[in-house]
Amino acid sequence: MNSEAPFDEVPFKYSDFTVGAPIADTKAPTGPIAERWDRRRFEAKLVNPANRRGRTVIVVGTGLAGGAAGATLAEQGYHVVQFCFQDSPRRAHSIAAQGGINAAKNYRNDGDSVRRLFYDTVKGGDFRARESNVHRLAEVSVQIIDQCVAQGVPFAREYGGLLDTRSFGGVQVSRTFYARGQTGQQLLLGAYQALSRQIAAGNVELHPRTEMLDLLVIDGRARGIVARDLVTGAVSAYLADAVVLATGGYGNVFHLSTNAKNSNATAIWRAHRRGAYFANPCFTQIHPTCIPRSGEHQAKLTLMSESLRNDGRIWVPKTVGDTRSPELIPEQERDYYLERIYPAFGNLVPRDIASRAAKNVCDEGRGVGPGGQGVYLDFADAIARMGRAAVEAKYGNLFEMYQRITAEDPYQVPMRIYPAIHYTMGGLWVDYDLQTTVPGLFAIGEANFSDHGANRLGASALMQGLGDGYFVLPATLADYLAQAPTAPVPTDHPEVTSAIVEVTDRLKRLLAVDGDRTPESFHRELGELLWDECGMARDEAGLRRALARIPQLRAEFWQRLAVPGTGEELNQTLEKANRLVDYFELAELMCLDALHRTESCGGHFRTESQTPGGEAARKDEEFGYVAAWEFTDGGAPVLHREELTFTEVHPTQRSYA
Repeated sequence: MNSEAPFDEVPFKYSDFTVGAPIADTKAPTGPIAERWDRRRFEAKLVNPANRRGRTVIVVGTGLAGGAAGATLAEQGYHVVQFCFQDSPRRAHSIAAQGGINAAKNYRNDGDSVRRLFYDTVKGGDFRARESNVHRLAEVSVQIIDQCVAQGVPFAREYGGLLDTRSFGGVQVSRTFYARGQTGQQLLLGAYQALSRQIAAGNVELHPRTEMLDLLVIDGRARGIVARDLVTGAVSAYLADAVVLATGGYGNVFHLSTNAKNSNATAIWRAHRRGAYFANPCFTQIHPTCIPRSGEHQAKLTLMSESLRNDGRIWVPKTVGDTRSPELIPEQERDYYLERIYPAFGNLVPRDIASRAAKNVCDEGRGVGPGGQGVYLDFADAIARMGRAAVEAKYGNLFEMYQRITAEDPYQVPMRIYPAIHYTMGGLWVDYDLQTTVPGLFAIGEANFSDHGANRLGASALMQGLGDGYFVLPATLADYLAQAPTAPVPTDHPEVTSAIVEVTDRLKRLLAVDGDRTPESFHRELGELLWDECGMARDEAGLRRALARIPQLRAEFWQRLAVPGTGEELNQTLEKANRLVDYFELAELMCLDALHRTESCGGHFRTESQTPGGEAARKDEEFGYVAAWEFTDGGAPVLHREELTFTEVHPTQRSYA
């Protein structure tokens, strides 16, 4: 996109930050888009097999991105030192992904192609993603399926033995490969077995129950991390030639989300504080298919797979305040609102659109269930059409999960769903090589911002995680290592010693407050504030309220925090408190980013910027850029803009009608 004035000359209304020099992705090749990835791989420098044995790479995280990266780098001959805070890589949050993984195989012969996957993803992200990155993702999607089948991942198959596919939101083809409602689990087991082989061979040194708490930047390069053993409390430094962060997203800043409770933002935030720019933090995704909140007691929410929208029909009563049981509401008094508003895509519109539509009908007073915060996801038509056995074969474990949580049988009554915080499109800024603004620090999977723009299409997270880990990073990391210094960093280097002292002092300070409020209580209050003011809908007044309240809440945190126990033992309350320190800072940046971006796009919906029909209204000339934020210790954040240019897909108002 090209604005009338250069991006560094566009005036800004707010003074809560400063504007720095524009940033550019200097690693992205030029030329025909279908040839760029091949060109970059050929131009990348290599490390010969003998030299790889002398290079050490730290990989933080063991989900799909981290597990795939660790296994592949070790297969290539590098020494990999890998970390996870779970007791096993099998417990990474990737295991919770249910519905499927996209790939442009066109097995259904329904018009799919690499180019169509590329187009759907750019459009689904509301034209706020890079074309080069998205096209590469579409290209490697084909290889991902072959890799996983070779590993024995039990994808669903048709009667004749061919891999089966289904549809997900924002597309009109069937490109999503799946393993019932356990796709993430099966893909993670595939990556885990590859990683386990390398652990057994001595090529991967695994550190479970260990959490990264700081990044070591020495002579301007990432050369290691500081981590805490969560069982013993020991704080240690680990040194390497490069560091890869595969630590997922930051959705848990909202407290109630679909993420595992231990998922957090500390690794990427500490890297941000050490110089890695943070991109588009306000781009957070609301998933429309979540089991509604049931009360103040809840600590997290449960997601029902988007795949259910293939056969389930979403509706609410037509009449405001209709509290009858669903079976008592006749067909003519039901509003299948997605089918009515978006006839071309129906119940399979993208997540941001489906979520806002659900919020709108509930705001009108037509929501169902306790508090009117829910809509029906009804399988009666599918059961009548396909038979219960066929529905069970496709969705049985999801139906069982819903029944266990709600004590309602979805074969007999419709499910109730409502939007919830799910994925984060923002993350560390990376170039085409997946390298951050700190040389030697790479971010992959949900930890970076690169592929999804302002909204992620369903079944694309697994695609990006495995694509980055198996195919992209192993090529681009070699280019860095071939040119990076080979001299080892001494363990007593002043920067190493200083970082360990800083981490230890922060933990001691948390333990010393000795107040009367738990970290959980502060987290809940922060999360509710963000949901209210920076959730499904944002406006200037609400964002300014949040920006005024967050510093007050942080000050209270340091006065009233209660953390029992010590730092020399397993202390999960201390872990939560330490992560909450980062959440306070991240929450401020999220609200500031949402405040400065006065347009609506994808999951970022400013009520001041909408079409007459209530859809998101982008302002391409003003905001057609990636917002890359630089941390300044004690000062205002610095905004660096990366202009987005489109040559293959021309931005238009998104329409799914």
